[in-house]
Amino acid sequence: MAVTVCSTAFEVLGRRQAASLGCAELPIVLVPHPFGSISRSALPKIAKEVAAQIANLMAEKNTSRASTVLVDHCEMLNVSSDVEIFHRLCIEQKLSDGLPVIPPTPERVQKMLAQSARKPEEVIARLAPAFGDATVARIATNAVMAGCTPQCLNVLIAAVEAIACPEFNLQGIQATTNPAAVWLVVNGPIASALGVNGGANCLGQGVSANVTIGRALRLIMQNIGGAFPGDMDRATHGQPGKISLCCAENESVSPWISLHVERGLSTETSSVTAVGFSGTLNMNIHSKNAHEILRSIADAMAHGPSNDYWCGGEPWIVISPEHAQILSEAGLSKNEVKQHLWEGSKMSASRMADKDLERTRRTRREELGEITAHTKLSISRSASDIGILVAGGEGTHSVYIPGFGNSRSVTRAVDAI
Repeated sequence: MAVTVCSTAFEVLGRRQAASLGCAELPIVLVPHPFGSISRSALPKIAKEVAAQIANLMAEKNTSRASTVLVDHCEMLNVSSDVEIFHRLCIEQKLSDGLPVIPPTPERVQKMLAQSARKPEEVIARLAPAFGDATVARIATNAVMAGCTPQCLNVLIAAVEAIACPEFNLQGIQATTNPAAVWLVVNGPIASALGVNGGANCLGQGVSANVTIGRALRLIMQNIGGAFPGDMDRATHGQPGKISLCCAENESVSPWISLHVERGLSTETSSVTAVGFSGTLNMNIHSKNAHEILRSIADAMAHGPSNDYWCGGEPWIVISPEHAQILSEAGLSKNEVKQHLWEGSKMSASRMADKDLERTRRTRREELGEITAHTKLSISRSASDIGILVAGGEGTHSVYIPGFGNSRSVTRAVDAI
């Protein structure tokens, strides 16, 4: 027999995920939420109650067992193509991010599909937490809804491949209470071909390719992956980046090799990198001294309530062209910048709340040994885990992008059109 054990706050997620996997009647045993407020003395009593519930379920003759039948997450709707009517329908059916969507008529979807050599029914991945089949046709449908041009399809196919990789931990990102989101970075010839902005305001509004590609991935994660807010998406607050975040690297002004080349691809290869992240922090640094810039960035990275410190994560820095030029003129390579930031951002474990420090002791003991309040914690397991990207326009600003913690970015080549 099978049974799910989860906290009361995650009951909706547990039941919805079970239903998505064809196990709607799967028994669920609940424990109080949050765990952090439960005293150690109360834990044995709760554990005995949970064990008793599981034992009773095992004794029942008609306990449901897991099924291999999956729920179909996509169906043809015979509705008006009027934008306002379709928008209201999508709101009611929880198929929208809240903004108006383009009706994915067969003609529009077919035009999108013509940009890929892959068959419409090909399953690119099964996306957590609902584990819906992300077929090429379903990816194209959500791309149309988001307002993408047909030429964006292959970028989205590669992005879906990336977020489905085990090291990306899509289940964790989709179902967490953290404000986790996915940031897409586009490199190579396709970035300029599609007009993906890597310059001024590259993380903001105004460029259709940036906004629609990022938005399409969010709709794919919601409509195929099943992570609708308040349902299987359990984010406490969320963040604006959960609607859309996509940019290009400003390769033409970068003094260093680009992200995709750093990861083993050729300059001529187009790619997309998926990053699980928790937010953005502007760093306004007017200094013209390379080491002062690195010290300021490292100081900004170090903060107690950080997922990256208790996991040994993957933080990112979007370095402005102006800051990158200063660092390069000081003779610093990208790897040397990473090393400086890794060393400079080491943080005393005493800055953590007691419960977070205890959690860190469990998660990083094998890596760091015994951790005391005086231990200097590194933000990542190694300097190479820090992501560096040169992007943006003029100005003395760079951006710190904290990682989700238990996630690693994935880069995938984009199919040629």
